Amino acid sequence: MPSARESLLNAALEALAQRPWSAVRMVDVAAAAGLSRQTLYNEFGSKDGLARALVRREADAYLQGVDRLLAAAVPGDFPDVGHRRREALAEWTIQEASENRLLRALLTGCWGDRLPEPRISPDGGPADACPLTPGAMVALVRDRLCATLAADGFDCAVPRESPDSAHGCEFAVRLTLSHVVAPAPVGQARIAVGPPLCPVAD
Repeated sequence: MPSARESLLNAALEALAQRPWSAVRMVDVAAAAGLSRQTLYNEFGSKDGLARALVRREADAYLQGVDRLLAAAVPGDFPDVGHRRREALAEWTIQEASENRLLRALLTGCWGDRLPEPRISPDGGPADACPLTPGAMVALVRDRLCATLAADGFDCAVPRESPDSAHGCEFAVRLTLSHVVAPAPVGQARIAVGPPLCPVAD
């Protein structure tokens, strides 16, 4: 059974699917979760606090998905496995972002007026007060990809031009996000994120 916090976040996400964030009322979120409005305010402090927690949960869920994907065995021989890992991560991220508006906004910084863009509280606030920026997300995914490639036997300290360097991993992540921002037309050949360091059609 979900905790009160999870129930409230689920209710907020459901409300967001039906109306813009500006029209989502705290009293309605609490009622939908079967909890009191006071419980909602005790958990999040304010509507901005609810927005920050909602976005933070999406960020955590995405990063956990990245971890699961990178932990999975990948068919292929060295060095082809590095290319396959980057390509799998790219395709999965693009798919997830196409289906999840909050994740897409989190990865691109393009919030629009229908989404709960989290604002940083002036006093710093609680641990989840500072939202993850697109740049921070890139760094987190890059570091995970580099660590996985290093465990596979690649040297992430190689020259910047190598797709297996830290720079190459960051390039692959940023290239992926460019496809999130400007998706390819339906039916177009999928991208390949690996050597050479540019998008190519299969």
